[in-house]
Amino acid sequence: MATKRDYYEILGVSKTATQVEIKRAYRKVAMKYHPDRNPGDKEAERKFKEAAEAYEVLSDEDKRARYDRYGHAGVGDQGAWGSGGMTMDDIFEHFSDIFGGGSAFESFFGGGGSRARSARGQRGGNLKIKVPLTMEEMARGVTKKIKIKKYVTCDSCKGSGAKNAGAVQTCTTCRGTGYVRQIRDTFLGQMQTTTACPTCSGSGQVISAKCSKCRGEGRVYAEDTVTIDIPAGVTDGIQLSMSGAGNAGKQGGRSGDLLITIEEKPHPFLHRDGQNLVYELYLNFADAALGTSVEVPTIDGKVRIKIPAGTQSGKIFRLKGKGLPSLQSYGQTGDQLVHVTVWTPKKLTAEEQELLERMRKLPNFQPDPGKSEGSFFKRMKEMFSR
Repeated sequence: MATKRDYYEILGVSKTATQVEIKRAYRKVAMKYHPDRNPGDKEAERKFKEAAEAYEVLSDEDKRARYDRYGHAGVGDQGAWGSGGMTMDDIFEHFSDIFGGGSAFESFFGGGGSRARSARGQRGGNLKIKVPLTMEEMARGVTKKIKIKKYVTCDSCKGSGAKNAGAVQTCTTCRGTGYVRQIRDTFLGQMQTTTACPTCSGSGQVISAKCSKCRGEGRVYAEDTVTIDIPAGVTDGIQLSMSGAGNAGKQGGRSGDLLITIEEKPHPFLHRDGQNLVYELYLNFADAALGTSVEVPTIDGKVRIKIPAGTQSGKIFRLKGKGLPSLQSYGQTGDQLVHVTVWTPKKLTAEEQELLERMRKLPNFQPDPGKSEGSFFKRMKEMFSR
């Protein structure tokens, strides 16, 4: 699979570009590679789709923020455009919402006369859900089947909105093409453009008798089960998208997208520090002084580690590769850090107090900072510089 190009590079703008600069850059690239200006040029068509994909992400502040943080993985199925998974008509239909209708997008470029809008009906709205995951699920990836309430295609009319096949008739205004032609004056001169038919809204058909179940909408509100494949390495707050899994469109229109926000469930023993996991290990004074071995929990189960004699409170042990995987970098996994705290009892029995009184004055129990391993911050710095 080819590596996807950087969206900012595609449009020729910096990462600090304003929305005005992004729109202006998109206009320039799209005008250059518009298929109507490069008939039969597959490379120009590919670059036009690529620019459309880049603009769709960078023009949306939320998607842009996710892309800046997580790269292409943060915007999920938007990549279908650049790889050719969507047609040119899909791009025109999708961007009609941004530029205020089908004609607005086409007149934005001053062309489109050779292309009819094949999609009919009105696009369905996007749907947002939250999916709570355990740390183990986030580390390994998981498939979730979730029941949600949304608009689904009417099973009675199969999305047409018509009572029967005979109730669907060819639109007399556009003669079934779904568009009407107009001559527009642009800065490039007079150009022929196409606009969605005002009578049939671009479908090419009109309904004389509506479906009784959906009342002509072609969709009904119902419960649906969605299967979501969540990749390993997701983090709390990241948003994934499933193209076409949102609300069904009206009268056969394209379905919206399903936007999935990940929520991390608290772990009973571990907490996250980026890709690293941290475990607080409490040792009694005897185990810290004499040395021992203990079991510590990880996301892969318990492991036993050796505690050397003379371990100080604040000591950090590193369990290599026991952290969380990276969503962006395949094979890159964090570590688990075991932070030691020597436990000091709050209440003592008479016997315990007597023993400690005897130990208090012994030479080895007198603090000697010169022999210590340094401050906590120094140890942390050394730990992460390895």
